[in-house]
Amino acid sequence: MRTVAGPTDHVVVVGAGLSGLACALHLLGAGRRVTVVERDAEPGGRAGRTQLGGYQVDTGPTVLTMPHLADEAFAAVGDSLGRHVELTALDPAYRACFADGSSLDVHTDGEAMEAEVRRFAGPAEASGYRELRNWLQRLYQAQMRRFIDTNFDSPFQLLHPDLARLAALGGFGRLDQRIGRFIADPRLRRVFSFQALYAGVAPARALAAYAVIAYMDTVAGVWFPKGGMHALPRGMANAAAQAGAELRWSSEVASLEKSAGRVRAVRLACGERITCDSVVLTCELSTAHRLLGHSPKRPVRLRHSPSAVILHAGTDRTWPGLAHHTLSFGAAWERTFDELTRSGRLMSDPSLLITRPTTHDPALAPPGKHLHYVLAPCPNTDVGPSLDEWRDLGPRYRDSLVRELERRGLVGFADSVQEEMLVTPLDWAAQGHAAGGPFSVSHTFAQTGPFRPRNLVRHLENVVLAGCGTTPGVGVPTVLISGKLAAARVTGHLPGRGRQSLRPAPPGGRAVTMTVEGAHDPS
Repeated sequence: MRTVAGPTDHVVVVGAGLSGLACALHLLGAGRRVTVVERDAEPGGRAGRTQLGGYQVDTGPTVLTMPHLADEAFAAVGDSLGRHVELTALDPAYRACFADGSSLDVHTDGEAMEAEVRRFAGPAEASGYRELRNWLQRLYQAQMRRFIDTNFDSPFQLLHPDLARLAALGGFGRLDQRIGRFIADPRLRRVFSFQALYAGVAPARALAAYAVIAYMDTVAGVWFPKGGMHALPRGMANAAAQAGAELRWSSEVASLEKSAGRVRAVRLACGERITCDSVVLTCELSTAHRLLGHSPKRPVRLRHSPSAVILHAGTDRTWPGLAHHTLSFGAAWERTFDELTRSGRLMSDPSLLITRPTTHDPALAPPGKHLHYVLAPCPNTDVGPSLDEWRDLGPRYRDSLVRELERRGLVGFADSVQEEMLVTPLDWAAQGHAAGGPFSVSHTFAQTGPFRPRNLVRHLENVVLAGCGTTPGVGVPTVLISGKLAAARVTGHLPGRGRQSLRPAPPGGRAVTMTVEGAHDPS
């Protein structure tokens, strides 16, 4: 594994998102002096927090999987995730609601899910689910150590027996076709393939290897941190501070002072100069390239994932048909992905993620109130409406989403809203996200593994990148790994892959070692 050159005693980490904080913890554990500089007034990055009246709103991801990866970062400094964050294992992980009126609770316990599939679609599909679950487990085991949790220096690293193992599992076929070998019901197939949207590729075109994301969601388990997702970066920042990191809030980086092929200092917008031995940039990829004064040449320009419109709504009521996470599928499917990734049109029959964090933490809203987060995927601004178009389109699309929610059973939603915040590609772009979307570079084959933007900067010998735009990619688990991989580029040491106290589930069930609480009944 290639590493940065020269001294690495003092490392400046730019950005206190999940990748930056994970990197800082691993660096601290390896004995480095660490300074974290963050442009915002608090940690989080994409996993931020805002106050909306009396509501506490997570502005980024709402789904937490693979928490042992976060625990691994805490363990680097002799700490633990459980000391800082109280987790609840969600059961069901999701509730899937379909256009024909049917619904399915997605359990991560194998026996419970097999029984639910049998109820929903019959014994043949239940048997197929069991085979699918075992395949997802084997797929994860084939990929994690060699293709995800690793630093790539060359595509030749792919030439390993694990590549043959992945091929034998069908990992280079098409995701939708491979899922279809196990289950025939088109509704069930959606439950195990919608995750391809995270990768920015339609299931019909995505590699079957991307089913590893479905493993994380539907096998390893979905968790909720008390206090919301922002509790995770807040806990990581506290652990880093207790381990000796210097955390600099409201400190935007203006430039990097470079000489003789090295970054010598980080200059802040306030004029302050921070000398350093190495730098880890966890900001948006385009921002990192601007600071570096160089963008690596690629044969084909980078493609970005679809974006999303999010409606945060604080309401005076809720609906008993909702789970913590509810997937509300439209009747359309292939057409939906074509609209999002090719034609650039808004979904004509939307599939939505509705999250109600007050299911498990009523304190996120005023007494008797509820918080709902409605995510509608949309085209990014490279293929869809421009930023100027979103100025007028945003409010109109908000109204159409509300009408659609009421049509799907959330009767009275419009009148229930007490506080709200609408986030569109216009807002993502204002935060510095390329193509008006929060999901960064898509996971096409040409942008995955050794072909994804590398985390080691070639023309500067002491700079490393981390975050969703580089290795291994988009998502909470992968950005946590990204921080660890970036730290390894500095220290030359890649820690063990996960602690035993928080391991993914075995094929037959789930190993829960953190507090599991009952849900608050909002009905």
